[in-house]
Amino acid sequence: MNAPADDLAALVEQTQELVSFPDLALRLMDMIHDPQASASDLGNLIMEDPALTARLLRIANSAFYGFPSRIDTVTRAVTVIGTLELLDLVLATTMVDSFAGLPVEWIDMEAFWAHSLYTAVVTRLIAQQLRAPAHEHRFIAGLLHDIGALVLCLQRPEALRKVLEQAAVTRRPLHELEREHLGYHHGEVGAALMHHWHLPESLARPAADHHDLEAVAGADFATASVHLADVIACRAGHPGLHLGAPPPLQPACLDGLAHAEDVLDTLIETADRQFDALRQQLLPPRGRAA
Repeated sequence: MNAPADDLAALVEQTQELVSFPDLALRLMDMIHDPQASASDLGNLIMEDPALTARLLRIANSAFYGFPSRIDTVTRAVTVIGTLELLDLVLATTMVDSFAGLPVEWIDMEAFWAHSLYTAVVTRLIAQQLRAPAHEHRFIAGLLHDIGALVLCLQRPEALRKVLEQAAVTRRPLHELEREHLGYHHGEVGAALMHHWHLPESLARPAADHHDLEAVAGADFATASVHLADVIACRAGHPGLHLGAPPPLQPACLDGLAHAEDVLDTLIETADRQFDALRQQLLPPRGRAA
């Protein structure tokens, strides 16, 4: 089912007035694709934001990476971590901050971001452990897979409230109820926002399709890994918006992730450790509304 294009476009336009794509992240994306840009250039751009610089260095020296020696400059972080993965961290930090302080109702923002972050960590680990080619942006794809729910909360709060209440009572999947009440689900809303921001299809498609692997023509690796990570996050105690039944694991997911079941046990232990390290740096302090 295709989402009503006019309504989605209106949602995105209305949201753009409240949340714009972070300027520094946009400039960093442009610089990364400039063959003349050096690690020092990237570092100097990031250091224009001292608070972001400090957070990135804390992440670089945390258990998320577990590097044996200390990383004390952004230029060193660019060299060791890599430009694309550092871009993911910048996007993650700036996107969480962009939605902070907005008049969000009906959503437990602490639970929402915890689920999103755990999904991001697991998505990245799946790509690493299965040695997937070109695994850049897996982390941010996981982090933003549910971002459309925040758009709905801002623009259609009463409709979302009714859907969340019905999901809790009936234990039906949230995306199914959203489609029945709105004509589209939060994944499609998130993809529309990403398209508006000119983010790559490798981020938009997992958001749009991570609940619909059986409906799309073959699950690509990124979408399948986000779907699997979404399910794992719920089972690991971070359900986010899934107040009713957790999302069921779709067989098409494992079709797109050869040997995924072989790595799940070790993956979850690592994910717990990395999630705890990142949560302290990326998410608002517990008890403070985002």
